[in-house]
Amino acid sequence: MVTSLHISQIMIAIFLIGIILMQVRGEGSGLFGAAESNMRVRRGLDLLLFRITIGLIVLFLGVALLTARLS
Repeated sequence: MVTSLHISQIMIAIFLIGIILMQVRGEGSGLFGAAESNMRVRRGLDLLLFRITIGLIVLFLGVALLTARLS
């Protein structure tokens, strides 16, 4: 049971990294401090990626807490 939770947590982490990297925009990379500081509204694919990111974070934290509880 714990092994399957660890594997699912790794898979969720990989998906989460991919989704976050797909959201980076602007001149250069937002990961290194060159992000734009414009206010903008999320629409379409941006909004979908944002909601998927939040869902994956909640799922990741839930699996992490469950794994800690069972260990």
